[in-house]
Amino acid sequence: MDLTTDYMGMKLRSPLVPSASPLTGDIDNIVWMEDAGAAAVVLPSLFEEQLSMESYELHHHLTYGTESFPESLTYFPEPENFRLGPDEYLELIYKAKQKVKIPLIASLNGSSLDGWTDYARMLEQAGAAALELNIYSVQTDPDKTSDQIEQSYINMFQVVKAAVAIPVSVKLSAYFTNMANIAKRFDQAGVDALVLFNRFYQPDINLETLEVQPHVLLSTPQAMRLPLRWIAILYHRIHADLAATSGIHTAHDVLKMLMAGANITMLCAVLLRHGINHLRCIEQEMREWMEKHEYESVKQLQGSMSQKNCPNPSAFERAQYMRALQTYKPEWGRIYEPSYYHG
Repeated sequence: MDLTTDYMGMKLRSPLVPSASPLTGDIDNIVWMEDAGAAAVVLPSLFEEQLSMESYELHHHLTYGTESFPESLTYFPEPENFRLGPDEYLELIYKAKQKVKIPLIASLNGSSLDGWTDYARMLEQAGAAALELNIYSVQTDPDKTSDQIEQSYINMFQVVKAAVAIPVSVKLSAYFTNMANIAKRFDQAGVDALVLFNRFYQPDINLETLEVQPHVLLSTPQAMRLPLRWIAILYHRIHADLAATSGIHTAHDVLKMLMAGANITMLCAVLLRHGINHLRCIEQEMREWMEKHEYESVKQLQGSMSQKNCPNPSAFERAQYMRALQTYKPEWGRIYEPSYYHG
């Protein structure tokens, strides 16, 4: 059975790729992942603030004025030390490259042009097979238009793409007015792949300490519906490859993403919960399902349930929305009619 797939010009043994996480920042784990069947590995994100002096400016704005009233002295958290600095990140790539044969995809996380190009070249020289731009930016300026924001992302990609010879993907959030349009614009700009989607981790407020604190919730299988929908819409409408991420926990999730049109599926939360060896279970279950349903290859699956032959995807999506609402029945039984209610 042929599980191979193509991604950004690389031929991979399967569509199973561990995504950026604390697990992928350790050389022993990367070796373990290759042994367990990972086709490639995305390294943890290297943040823009690690490459410039902007972290000091960020700290200034976070702490400015807090001494004005005692109850807010500890409201904003001190910036924590990054686990991997720029030099350590380069060393990770270089040393891991000596121990594994699978492609190592470096990840850069930022929101401006500063510091990206020089370091992108260094990542390439250290041995990264490809680069993933993880664009994370929460826009708070009410005077900035959506077109200005989107064009800044395109510009950022183009600058990095021009600086390196290795493939470059972009990891996007789902919060665009027209996802199809921004995908097309990146495609026209020459992006090698789109990774759908980035997850925004929303902070929380600790009522006891009066501090804003990070709150990380690992994805659940329900999260896969959003990338599943958009990959099915974009498949064969853009030339760039498509990587599915978020909510992929089982072999069935992987198979659905492939049928929608994904080239690869990225795994994170499931490996954090169940361990790296769980890759073996997912691959084995994939093989069993494909054999049972007489599929001989991943490429035979890919895009088979996409919307490439649908003349009007918008009408299709609206029809599915209406169908879902009109056919739903509550699990607990009958819906009460107005006459059953008593004031």
